[in-house]
Amino acid sequence: MTAIRLLSVVLWINTLTQFSYSQHVPIVIAHRGASGYLAEHTEGAKVLAIAQGADFVEQDLVLTRDRVFVVSHDTQLDHISNVATRFPDRHREDGHYYFADFDWPEIRTLSIVERSLFQQAESTRFPSRIDQRFLRLEDEIQLVHGLNQTLNKQVGFYMELKSPAWHKQEFGVRMSDLLLPILSEYGLTGPNNRCFIQCFEPAELQYLKFDLGCKLPLIQLMGNQPLGLGKPAGSDAAIGDRQLIADLLEVGKYAHGIGPSLNSLVAPSESNAIESSGLVETARSMKLQVHPYTVRVDSLPTWARSVDHLHSILLDELKVDGFFTDFPDTGRQAVDKRK
Repeated sequence: MTAIRLLSVVLWINTLTQFSYSQHVPIVIAHRGASGYLAEHTEGAKVLAIAQGADFVEQDLVLTRDRVFVVSHDTQLDHISNVATRFPDRHREDGHYYFADFDWPEIRTLSIVERSLFQQAESTRFPSRIDQRFLRLEDEIQLVHGLNQTLNKQVGFYMELKSPAWHKQEFGVRMSDLLLPILSEYGLTGPNNRCFIQCFEPAELQYLKFDLGCKLPLIQLMGNQPLGLGKPAGSDAAIGDRQLIADLLEVGKYAHGIGPSLNSLVAPSESNAIESSGLVETARSMKLQVHPYTVRVDSLPTWARSVDHLHSILLDELKVDGFFTDFPDTGRQAVDKRK
């Protein structure tokens, strides 16, 4: 057992945050929609995700030149659209085409194309030759609300602010200042409105919480490197464990939970045994929810024998609060059979 897991017992007793942890049925979050079947962030991918039983659908958000939120994972258009054909001379000196250099009326004329990752994909994927267009955030909110009404569902939103510091440098305005009025217009600003906001950049989440008074649950995304938010306290724990604890203590002051990568949940092992890294247990001791990313049937972690095995680790052993998946149907089945 790692030192971080031992320390979590102490933290469970001594740590107080503004959020409470409660055991509940794990949520299935459609990663960019049903992106294992259809091009990511297309209308079809979102409709299919809802039909397949997702509890939440994800919206990655970037800004156009006229400050319209577009649902896209990338700030660049190169590999996800036909922009080079449509506007061949509009790239920057680095050769890339950016949403920030186009107005929404121009973006809406572009067709979405599959990433190169899927260009040679199996025949089960929807034909990429079908013309699909980008959605504004407002379009997607209306789509989900409409399907909820038609299908008697309560599918929620899981929004990510992409590269907010870069956007602030480009536009001189914070993404959060533009986002909250839109959410307010659609009645999505209350703590029970089934809408998360996630981001990799702590400063933007802190701004949402402390400066704008945002009441929505905020999720701190975590990559492979420490956040470096807090100063590690002296202890017998390894320096990496101490930094993680310091980071999570700070995260607990403004966020409802964390979004770590799958690989950060499992400790390296020379044997075939699966051992927790202690991240989930430590986050839970601080009353933080854990929503790891991303389950893909066609691209499993090296330590998972199958998608069923991966679901078992997440749901039965680690007991995460939810997870992102490119395949909402298999995620739904995994959760439902454990109810």
